[in-house]
Amino acid sequence: MDELLPCREHWQAVDAARNIARDYRLTVTTDLFGWVIVERQWGRIGCAGRSARDTFAEPKAAQRFIAEIRARRRSAKKRIGVAYRAVRPN
Repeated sequence: MDELLPCREHWQAVDAARNIARDYRLTVTTDLFGWVIVERQWGRIGCAGRSARDTFAEPKAAQRFIAEIRARRRSAKKRIGVAYRAVRPN
């Protein structure tokens, strides 16, 4: 897991014709005690959106969780009709 830390990923799914403008951010860090913290922010582009923070004592559990998040973003084309694209950091 150390090779993945810190991790920041940002994706957007945009289809102006269908009024789809989704934003998803993923940040992975560790705290002072070695727990892995996975922070997620999602919502419509330009709006406040929602967020969640999950902590994992075991790095393998965090890796599985992150893999599930990435798989869900990859399946967006099937689910919502438009794929998420990676956004370059500012």
